[in-house]
Amino acid sequence: MRGYDPLFWVGLEYRFMPPAARFTQRVHAGEAGDIKMLSIREHRFPFLPKVGDWNRFNRNTGGTLVEKCCHFFDLMRHILRDEPVRVFASGGQDVNHLEERYDGEAPDILDNAFVVADFAGGARAVLDLCMFAEGSQDQEEISAVGPKGKLEVKLPSANVIWSPREPKGPLVEHVETPAQALAAGSHHGATYYQMRHFHEALTSGGRAQITARDGNRSVVMGAAAQESIATGMTVNIEFKDEG
Repeated sequence: MRGYDPLFWVGLEYRFMPPAARFTQRVHAGEAGDIKMLSIREHRFPFLPKVGDWNRFNRNTGGTLVEKCCHFFDLMRHILRDEPVRVFASGGQDVNHLEERYDGEAPDILDNAFVVADFAGGARAVLDLCMFAEGSQDQEEISAVGPKGKLEVKLPSANVIWSPREPKGPLVEHVETPAQALAAGSHHGATYYQMRHFHEALTSGGRAQITARDGNRSVVMGAAAQESIATGMTVNIEFKDEG
């Protein structure tokens, strides 16, 4: 329709998990100081069956670190408010889907990896992914460490933990997610809150909180990690300034 300004919002919902959002708020408030090290750990269950099992092959998805982990790379950029400049990764397919065959072809998707990213401002971030650890107490753990101390968030236990460098911690804040949000979608209520923000932007004429640029850059980080694993080399990243 002529004259219509469309809203384009990328569905990177992990920012909206209430405990993760509270963690990020406290990081951005400077509680731990200028963050030097950021760690994201996901120890979870294998990929679920999808229509036609399309996600069993890198050629269809870009690889596990693109399809699955773009959410975590978006979180890295969002938490650090910075851009990556280089990525190094090590990973493999060691446990999952090894016996499966599709038209005689074996799946080739990664089921575990470590990814290290250096950011322009000097911070380092690491992703620790394991997709054969479904018995873990907390599926996701995020920590940010700066000169003042360490902030952590654990999911689904939903605790934000503050450990100052002075010996008076840890201090635990439990972040409750309403039952209606948990029932409405996945990712610890994140789907519910992202859709609420999306609807508000649609009805009020607001801007997208997660843009095409965010989506692109999270995928670039995943693709760089996949390339690093394939080649054994560090991959440098240089984003062009769209401004």
